Amino acid sequence: MTGPLKHLRVLDLSRIMAGPWAGQILADLGAEVIKVERAGVGDDTRKWGPPYLKDKDGKDTAESGYYLSVNRGKKSVEIDIASAEGQSIVKALAAQSDIVLENFKVGTLERYGLGPEDLRSVKPDLIFCSITGFGKTGPRAKDVAYDFMIQAMGGLMSVTGAPDDEAGGGPQKVGVPIIDIMTGMYAAIAVLAALAERGQSGKGEVIDIAMLDVATAMLANQAMNHLVSGATPVRRGNKHPNIQPQDVFPVRNGHIVLAVGNDEQFARFAAAIGRPDLANDERYATNRARVRNLDSLHPLIQQQLAGKDLADWIAIFGEQKVPCGPINTLPMVFADGQVKHRQMLRDLPHPLSGTVPSVVSPMRFERAALDFSSPPPLLGQHTAEVLADLGLTAEVGE
Repeated sequence: MTGPLKHLRVLDLSRIMAGPWAGQILADLGAEVIKVERAGVGDDTRKWGPPYLKDKDGKDTAESGYYLSVNRGKKSVEIDIASAEGQSIVKALAAQSDIVLENFKVGTLERYGLGPEDLRSVKPDLIFCSITGFGKTGPRAKDVAYDFMIQAMGGLMSVTGAPDDEAGGGPQKVGVPIIDIMTGMYAAIAVLAALAERGQSGKGEVIDIAMLDVATAMLANQAMNHLVSGATPVRRGNKHPNIQPQDVFPVRNGHIVLAVGNDEQFARFAAAIGRPDLANDERYATNRARVRNLDSLHPLIQQQLAGKDLADWIAIFGEQKVPCGPINTLPMVFADGQVKHRQMLRDLPHPLSGTVPSVVSPMRFERAALDFSSPPPLLGQHTAEVLADLGLTAEVGE
């Protein structure tokens, strides 16, 4: 293993997205991540298809695209944690681990004798991270949650989508499971913080991460807009609530995204579209004024942009250092020269298909380079290997 966390072992008892996302981050950083899966069944997301990875003969495997997106670099071990033998194996693995990730319903692992106190009895300095929908305390602690419902409950959908009076108006979820992903990010940050503290105190930690807490925390500027003004933020489509002009604008042969971020950029933008006077107009000269007078500014911008093609405007704004971009489809993203230069898409070796494409970690280290040679594992692929390290045979884990 390479990477800055190559000295760590993670016992990943989680499934679906949030917990596995945290585990994949740690695996990318070099940690040995042992993914415990239900014997004969595995992670729920293995069946969340189509699409499925094709084998060397072009036939569907049992590896769904969803599962493949979040389990790179791990070792898969099949264990029945409801059995006494399985519980003993989990404790033996915990005794050799630094971090435990889990996202069972509140009370489930305690019922199996695998709760934080149980596992910390065999490894006192263990970092135990629980990920749930609503946290381990409170009136909804035992309720099940999924990303979609938390996007709604956490307020994100109330500020995402077009207004009701516009075509296609209505609340919208984000196009990826953003709450799951951000929950995984917060979990990874939390366990690394606990590890840093352990280096000082020598003590372990129990971490409680809730999806609804994460959804609330990531309201960010929208939350503060509400708290300082008393007004309820509304859906504004692609219009930024605080900075203008930032929106999607039609051009002669498509659409362009403008992300003008300050008054200096606006002056360059106004000159680039042939309306330098706008930068001196008191209605638009400052960002505060532009936000307040967007209803009149927006049509003026649309009128100017309608006369040229997307490529023309990209070139013009690029010369003037005005932030802008096309709305790329996913094939266009992976064909982008900058994305290709950064090697964000890589082919990893895979036992069924030969190779599997993978969107790798965006983190880059000068001294502790990350390694992306290990694909998402097959169900139980490493059971014999991991149990042998414990002095056990594979049959015990089945």
